Amino acid sequence: MAVASMVCIQLGAAASVELADPIGAGGVAWLRLTCAAVVLAVVVRPWRGSLTRSALRTCVALGVVTAGLGVLFMAAVVRLPLGTASALEFLGPLGVAVGRGSRAGRAWAIVGAAGVLALTEPWHGVTDLPGVAFALAAAGCWACYIALTQRVGDEVAGLRGLAVSMPVAAVVATPLMGPTVIGRLDGELLAVGFGLAVLTPVVPFSLELLALRRLTAAAFGTIMSLEPAIALLVGFAVLDQSLPPGAVAGIVLVVAAGIGAERTGARDDAGTDADPGLAPTAL
Repeated sequence: MAVASMVCIQLGAAASVELADPIGAGGVAWLRLTCAAVVLAVVVRPWRGSLTRSALRTCVALGVVTAGLGVLFMAAVVRLPLGTASALEFLGPLGVAVGRGSRAGRAWAIVGAAGVLALTEPWHGVTDLPGVAFALAAAGCWACYIALTQRVGDEVAGLRGLAVSMPVAAVVATPLMGPTVIGRLDGELLAVGFGLAVLTPVVPFSLELLALRRLTAAAFGTIMSLEPAIALLVGFAVLDQSLPPGAVAGIVLVVAAGIGAERTGARDDAGTDADPGLAPTAL
């Protein structure tokens, strides 16, 4: 289930790259966020019941971070190969895992840094620097996303927290990205948007919840560390993207760092249902 979740996320990202030509990366991010907000509102109906002020504030903060994560990652994947963008973005959860780990676990940060150097090859001077910057900014948002999702999971049951935060994300993205898409909306574009919303995040989030009920947080996080490698395979199979051997080695190093850091940095103070692991469910 965890692997199926990652495949859905990366297929959604690949499909979004194809959609970026007519409406732009920001427009794709806005369409996904808005359609996902509608789907979750209809399915979950988060207005039933009440939230504490603390839970509501956390859901709003999660929505703001989710908007940033979605927009920045889309801006990265239209400039970089999908595997490279995903590996750079993965530095966010890798940093969280390293920060939680022991002193020995922090050594994995060096492995991750080596992977980034192999991916970007700054000595060649041909790296798309804006794309790298967007991916690294998305990594920062992902780190915040993990912390906030854990807090939401502790305070709000089931999918309700996501159903509250996703409309916030759509509202935040609308002033910046909505105007480029709203005038172009038609039945076909809406159908594609809702399809992407189901592919990412509705189905992946549900699969992750099922997986978390069967796996420890450490085991789940270790499996999710494979996501950059899955992104590389999806980029190759769907987008016909190939990477030089050095970049492939860089992804391998980032994956290894993620596995090592997560195994030394599992969360011990809460149950696994409250820990979302390393998956970017709201992309």
